[in-house]
Amino acid sequence: MRALTVVPKTPGSLAVTDVPEPRPGPDDLLVDGIALGVCGTDKEIARGEYGWAPSGQERLVLGHESLGRVRAAPEGGDFAEGDLVVGVVRRPDPRPCGACARGEFDMCRNGEYTERGIKEIDGYGSQVWTVHRDYAVRLDPRLERVGMLMEPTTVVAKAWEQIERVGARAWFEPKRLLVTGAGPIGLLAALLGSQRGLEVHVVDLVTDGPKPGLVKALGAIYHHDPVAEVAPRLEPDVVIEATGVGAVVFDTIANTAPYGIVCLTGVSPAGRKLDVDAGGINRDMVLENDVVLGSVNANLRHYRQAADALAGADVDWLEEMVTRRVPLSRAEEAFDARPNDVKTVIDLDES
Repeated sequence: MRALTVVPKTPGSLAVTDVPEPRPGPDDLLVDGIALGVCGTDKEIARGEYGWAPSGQERLVLGHESLGRVRAAPEGGDFAEGDLVVGVVRRPDPRPCGACARGEFDMCRNGEYTERGIKEIDGYGSQVWTVHRDYAVRLDPRLERVGMLMEPTTVVAKAWEQIERVGARAWFEPKRLLVTGAGPIGLLAALLGSQRGLEVHVVDLVTDGPKPGLVKALGAIYHHDPVAEVAPRLEPDVVIEATGVGAVVFDTIANTAPYGIVCLTGVSPAGRKLDVDAGGINRDMVLENDVVLGSVNANLRHYRQAADALAGADVDWLEEMVTRRVPLSRAEEAFDARPNDVKTVIDLDES
């Protein structure tokens, strides 16, 4: 079968190659791949920045934003032939640490977790893949064209869970959400905010293309002014930061409502320096009981939350997020950014 593979930490090694078809174990689902979402992590691995092949292999099958259809499932389980499924990305470490032992493997304490398509386990970028039934999640059949959005939705489902847990330290009835960045994570964060009945604002630099319309279709308000101007006007109760841009991060932290919550989901590049009023930011955070937290990855609970969120979304809106589809035979094209890209998808089924 064909798969999208890479030699980790080797720039220019991304290729569609022949690999053996997997053999399912007794508790595995055998899944025909439908589509694969491409994100910044995949592009970083393709550039050779990081990534780890399975033990004894030179190449890693790439891809963690999965979508497939069950070809065969273990008898007596919760899955059946024809089910639409996604596979969980992370696996708990073998020791395990306290968090992994309790099913919170997204919060692994010792870093010995593994991840499909990233760290020591082949990903979902192949025409056929297997997944242990405990790490598969069924999707609403209506999501056949957009189910690869599940994994990024888990990221924001976890972010919202963490925000609501922090908010529960006191009376918490947020009214206004500010999302910075209108990429897939930002748009999905806005979707989940709108599903919670919040007044949603999204900031991004672009003034044309699909992003403003996608935001407005949620009933949210799109801004393209600098965050340093937008955030003080809004004084949001909650901020979900999805750009990883240092200046944007500090501009949002400095301009929330009292005991505001800022959740950071964008990963900033190291080495870039800013002049910030650290004393002023610290003073405001202390005097207003503000909280800043980071959130990444997801566990099974967040996958189920994400499945519910997508099932309750407008499928036409989700389809508009997928701005480009390429066949597996031309998968490398998905790694070249184009001006109006929001989410690029690789179609794995070329039959």
